[in-house]
Amino acid sequence: MSEKSSNSSGSDEDVDPESGQPVELGGVLSKWTNYIHGWQDRWVVLKNNTLSYYKSEDEREYGCRGSLCLSKAIITPHEFDECRFDISVNDSVWYLRAEDPEHRHQWIDSIELHKAESGYGSESSLRRHGSMLSLTSAASGFSATSTSSKGHSLPEKLAEMETFRDILCRQVDTLQKYFDGCADGISKDEFQRDRVVEEDEDDFPTSTRPDGDCLYNNNGSKEKLFPPANPKGMNGIDFKGEAITFKATTAGILSTLSHCIELMVKREDSWQKRIDKELEKRRRVEDAYKSALSELKKKSHYGGPDYEEGPNSLINEDEFFDAVEAALDRQDKIEEQCQSDKVRIPRLTPVPPGDTYSTIGTHRFAKQPHSYSSLSSVALVSASDDVHRFSVQVEEMVQNHMTYSLQDMGGDANWQLVVEEGEMKVYRREVEENGIVLDPLKATHAVKGVTGHELCHYFWDTDVRNDWETTIENFNVVETLSDNAVIVYQTHKRVWPASQRDVLYLSAIRKILATNENDPDTWLVCNFSVDHDNAQPTNRCIRAKINVAMICQTLVSPPEGNKEISRDNVLCKITYVANVNPGGWAPASVLRAVAKREYPKFLKRFTGYVQEKTSGKPILF
Repeated sequence: MSEKSSNSSGSDEDVDPESGQPVELGGVLSKWTNYIHGWQDRWVVLKNNTLSYYKSEDEREYGCRGSLCLSKAIITPHEFDECRFDISVNDSVWYLRAEDPEHRHQWIDSIELHKAESGYGSESSLRRHGSMLSLTSAASGFSATSTSSKGHSLPEKLAEMETFRDILCRQVDTLQKYFDGCADGISKDEFQRDRVVEEDEDDFPTSTRPDGDCLYNNNGSKEKLFPPANPKGMNGIDFKGEAITFKATTAGILSTLSHCIELMVKREDSWQKRIDKELEKRRRVEDAYKSALSELKKKSHYGGPDYEEGPNSLINEDEFFDAVEAALDRQDKIEEQCQSDKVRIPRLTPVPPGDTYSTIGTHRFAKQPHSYSSLSSVALVSASDDVHRFSVQVEEMVQNHMTYSLQDMGGDANWQLVVEEGEMKVYRREVEENGIVLDPLKATHAVKGVTGHELCHYFWDTDVRNDWETTIENFNVVETLSDNAVIVYQTHKRVWPASQRDVLYLSAIRKILATNENDPDTWLVCNFSVDHDNAQPTNRCIRAKINVAMICQTLVSPPEGNKEISRDNVLCKITYVANVNPGGWAPASVLRAVAKREYPKFLKRFTGYVQEKTSGKPILF
């Protein structure tokens, strides 16, 4: 099956960047309907926290067939089936299967994302309400037990660190300006002193100036007076005060760092306790989930997929057998009703006997024309006339069946007679391999009024298959190899709780040429499993393997006097052999009981159909 999806995972990519809501997801999933129809493909849409399904994508305009609100849904991946997951809301349960495990993971992630966005305690709901607000609230609630001696919380201490950093930066700038100013003042003072020395050496007359630039000292000498370098006057900076402030700032930083370390240690201890508490809570939730899942399995709806055939089926062998038998009884009633409806339909007037016998010869070796169109396509064919890529396999199957299938069962103790009804006898030899029943089955029967050619034709002809085969749900011819060999794919009706089976086989019809005059006319149809690219196995059905043959020998009793041969003089001896590997996990006792019940019914139904179809028609040898 194919699956179309508008998104691919449950990550942030599934969220609409504009609205912040999960985007719509749609695709094909197999949904369990009931025990009669089993798994059916449905178009499933996930949108606005609601899961809806439609019969197909084209029928969406007609409205959905069902929907689930995901707010309180429980999504359960199946324990053994990697493609299946269940969604339950109260008493309503949807059983769904994806194409493969990757698609199942995609659907589960998307459903969980939609469910989370509904606001039921999810991480995204917390995020929408503001994670910083939640963090602040948690921090303030936690501050009472994990603060320093001054009662400050970690965020407050970090804010203090920011303030100290700003103060420290300003103080560094101030001190740098002070040091730069000091360096400039010293350079200027040295330059002026050098000028005074030069003036003294020139011995120019000195006069007292009112501005006080030239003054006489106590010993009567003259010197140039300069204002002393005053740190306090240097750009208005108090160096001592700045140094004290710088020392206090660094002390505050160290103290705050100490408090931060203390808070982080306490916070780590607190978070470790929270983690331990959450782990313990998670363990309890997991235990409760497993317990609830176990109870859910016990209370699962009877008839759901957990009760169908499988390695972990919840149904026991006796219940399995009773369910299969009840389903077969229902099918028998439906078949009887269909037969009674057919009887009410007016039938065409049969051909008068005089016209019927006018076209046939007087003995069984006379060449017979094909007098009715339904058999006109079947010609006498030998191995050399039927050539295709499976010719060698067909020839091997024919030789094996002609060698072993016609052997008498009376002297073989391994064969058990399980059914005897008049001329019909059914034998079985019990064989099991790896727990799977592979019992070879052989049935013999004798039918009056029909030839081997007619019986084999109706058994082989796909155009009339549905007229007598009631166990087939649908079939189609995958490839026509020749006029007498086709490859057929067919699915059989599901009998709950057994899984549905399908089979792909080559069907060939062959006339076995007589080696001497006394050998009866013999026709054979062999059906055996093959592989074909156009009919690969699917996960919806279990692929059965078959090797079946129907061998029909025509015996003619001579008519009295010169009378022509009629159907009263014709007897067909049937040998039917079947080697079937059903696959799957159905109990051996159930498979054997079903074979014992169904094979005789099949032979009686088929031979009765051929007798009815050939009644009043020319004999075809």
